[in-house]
Amino acid sequence: MWQIRPELASNADRLRWNARYSGEFVPQFAPHPLARRALSLPLPAGAALELACGPSGSALLAAAAGLPVTAVDASEVALELLDAEAGRRGLTGLLTLVHADLGDWSPDRGYALVLCTGFWDAAVFAAAQAAVTGGGLIAWEALTEAARRHRPSLPARWCLRDGQPASLLPAQFELVEQHDVGETRRQVLARRRVLG
Repeated sequence: MWQIRPELASNADRLRWNARYSGEFVPQFAPHPLARRALSLPLPAGAALELACGPSGSALLAAAAGLPVTAVDASEVALELLDAEAGRRGLTGLLTLVHADLGDWSPDRGYALVLCTGFWDAAVFAAAQAAVTGGGLIAWEALTEAARRHRPSLPARWCLRDGQPASLLPAQFELVEQHDVGETRRQVLARRRVLG
């Protein structure tokens, strides 16, 4: 069991995702296609970071490829599920699980891959860019504003605007690809240039 830090005790995201991942929820641990794509590309030596990981097959895929992985989520229930599956697969030693709200947590620098799927916050995206080492990748998928047509209660701040997230990449990054997935999601994959 996780020791819940006082600042997370009443965190709305923690409570919502804990409820989702409890009870009859059965995790599939399927790696996200964007994780598969990123891990198929050359990466420098280093670790991977997955933000808002949930019970992630992507973190397990990276660990199975030999990368040390830091997986961060506000839901300790999700992290417990991920930890148990990592143990079943013999990957526990490659995973570092961090129980945190991304709005209050900042990554270290030097990651070969930073991955996030299904979450958007421009400030977190900026912090994630700073965490990528030279030659490393940032891989991100989030909802677009079009998703609000289907879910009007969805806060606009949780959705990408036109051109984002590629338009928010600093000059140190080279865009590998950005494309929409269906009507409501967008992916970006970008590589941090190696400074010579």
